[in-house]
Amino acid sequence: MNVRRWRIASLFSIGVVALALALAMCGIPPGSQGGDGKGAGVYGKPTPPTGRPGTALGWGFTHTKASADEGTTAARDRAGKLLKDTGLPQNQHIMGWGADNPEPSPGRYDFEALDKRVELMRKSGVTPVITLCCAPDWMKDGGRAGATDWSELETAPSPEHFEDFAELAGKVAERYPDVRHFVVWNELKGFYDDTNDRWDAAGYTRLYNKVHDRLKRVDRDNLVGGPYVVMDSVGKASHNASGVTGPWGALDQRALDAVSYWNKHKRGADFAVVDGSSYSVDDRLVPDEFGAVDKLTAVSRWMREETKLPLWWAEWYVEVGDEKDERDGWSEPHRGAVQASALIALARGGTSAAFYWNPQNEGRACAGCLWRSTRLRDGGGQLPMMRLLARFAREFPPGTSFTKVGVAKNDRPNVRVLADKDAVLVVNTLSRGIEAKIDGRTFDMSGYETRWLKR
Repeated sequence: MNVRRWRIASLFSIGVVALALALAMCGIPPGSQGGDGKGAGVYGKPTPPTGRPGTALGWGFTHTKASADEGTTAARDRAGKLLKDTGLPQNQHIMGWGADNPEPSPGRYDFEALDKRVELMRKSGVTPVITLCCAPDWMKDGGRAGATDWSELETAPSPEHFEDFAELAGKVAERYPDVRHFVVWNELKGFYDDTNDRWDAAGYTRLYNKVHDRLKRVDRDNLVGGPYVVMDSVGKASHNASGVTGPWGALDQRALDAVSYWNKHKRGADFAVVDGSSYSVDDRLVPDEFGAVDKLTAVSRWMREETKLPLWWAEWYVEVGDEKDERDGWSEPHRGAVQASALIALARGGTSAAFYWNPQNEGRACAGCLWRSTRLRDGGGQLPMMRLLARFAREFPPGTSFTKVGVAKNDRPNVRVLADKDAVLVVNTLSRGIEAKIDGRTFDMSGYETRWLKR
């Protein structure tokens, strides 16, 4: 999540030597478009894009280590139908989180795993997004060509290899010409200046500009965004506190400085990207888990004012993770109520796109997952978080004009509400039942209930 709490990435082993021998035996030069689909050429038969794609994609999710491209055939089919029916835009990283090293050695490409994820997105018939992170080992200080040390996944490429990473990004864009939305890097991983205790915004921006220019050379209609900064919050008395404050605390000035530097020195951008949690850097939910989500609205409004760009949230979190970065301490209704409140907060801040970080696993029960693991015989079915996310996306798509809704005075401290001319979302923030009076109607709500009303 932040510089002290990076996420555990996927750990894959890549048989790069065996692959090189196999290519040589088949007479296929490394890095070419071979019959196995691992080369750097155009992959598959993409649907030609029509017109200039937009940046207001709405509500979607990011694939992680485990997804719907593995497991039993029946479970994969069920998940595939779910993804198609919900129509949520999907995001995939180029290395890690389900993708192998895309360029184990200079000029030798292995896109097999990434091809599978792109194919999954294509079959869903949704808008695909690619996050250009992370970098092959040989682009990093101390890294070796032909080897992949997954413990160094979050190390940034060294400055002398920024151009090489930009070239890799260009190869990715050329291979998947139907993908038009690209996020540059992830959480400024590897770009923290420990000596000066601040983000190395200048270093990241140099990388961003090279990637931006390379993607635009592939196709001027490619849409590119950054800087994907972690918007930490601290106590108001902290020496890192900014002037952007609320009952939840204060935004970390170092994060704001990084955004401002990128915004001033970027070569161009089609959208701005951030991520963050409702809780503070010391894992406090202030004043409580529901009041803390107001931070997401504050971040969104500050970002839009600072950058004047459409705003994307690459990730957001409302439940504090444990030492394994897992979040399963709340009941599903409790989690759903806080997540619904977070979606309301993001919408109120003017968010154009937001991608839920799907904590999918390989088989066991999964708190907050979107579907049952496809490694289970009965897997692939919709889970409560997918139901919430898909309904929110359907009822409140980009461009929705929100309207006021009547809430009884006694209910105002206990409910979160969002409405347009057709629908009302009501969230009970209490663990006990209440009698709610919303939009001229009176009804009972159970503890942490999330309810949709038609107008």
